[in-house]
Amino acid sequence: MCTGSGSGSGSDSDSGSNGWSKAPGVVLKALVLVGGALLLKRLTKSTTRWDHTRIVADSLAGEKFSKEQASRDPDNYFNMRWLSCPAAEMVDGSRVLYFEQAFWRTPHKPFRQRFFMVKPCSKEMKCDVELSTHAIRDSEEYKNFCDRSKDQRPQPEEVIGDIAEHLTTIYLKRCDRGKRCLYEGSTPADGFSNAWNGASYCTSDLTVLKNSEIHTWDRGYDDNGNQVWGVKDGPYEFKSAPGSSFSDPFSSLTFPPQFIEKRIEGSFVLQE
Repeated sequence: MCTGSGSGSGSDSDSGSNGWSKAPGVVLKALVLVGGALLLKRLTKSTTRWDHTRIVADSLAGEKFSKEQASRDPDNYFNMRWLSCPAAEMVDGSRVLYFEQAFWRTPHKPFRQRFFMVKPCSKEMKCDVELSTHAIRDSEEYKNFCDRSKDQRPQPEEVIGDIAEHLTTIYLKRCDRGKRCLYEGSTPADGFSNAWNGASYCTSDLTVLKNSEIHTWDRGYDDNGNQVWGVKDGPYEFKSAPGSSFSDPFSSLTFPPQFIEKRIEGSFVLQE
């Protein structure tokens, strides 16, 4: 219902139309500012703890070899095959990967089998990613797990049930800007309990580099701090290999069994 005089009505109409004519410009300007702020926030958003976890887990996965290192220093390093792939995901989002290590020439006979569990470090810790290794309840059942089709592998619920004894935990931090690595870390200084070959504890260092290259250095020490197993000159360097087969520079050499066993003792802990 209309009220008031005609002059009053005309005045209200003029001011109203002027206000509405300005409104679209103000709204558009506001939308541009809000959109720009959201875009800036997205572009500058810091990497989350779960992003770090995904990057590390993805880098650990795949087939890698220490061929180049073995070629440079055959007296101390073997050409080893590293093979790892996703196996399950825990309720809390932690990623479980199956891992095995074998000589390049006998990939179907792994001498080390483990589960990796990868998850973010808790907020109070000074690290980004926690990488734990666990024994496997029935390791024989998991041999060549990653080489099999998914329907021929133990399924995720079985994998979770087969996660056995906790062995070690490495605490990884994102590498400082300018360094060649992406993540690096180690076990605590006092390591974890280990009784192989006269050891009382063991330590591990791990570095993640670009192109999913992994450097890993495991060593065992006795009660007096003497190193009793593991390489002494530096970590093993595992690099992703192309899908095609490649030749082993030592394929024409045949080492006697006792020579192989002696060298393994100085480099790795065999499957317990």
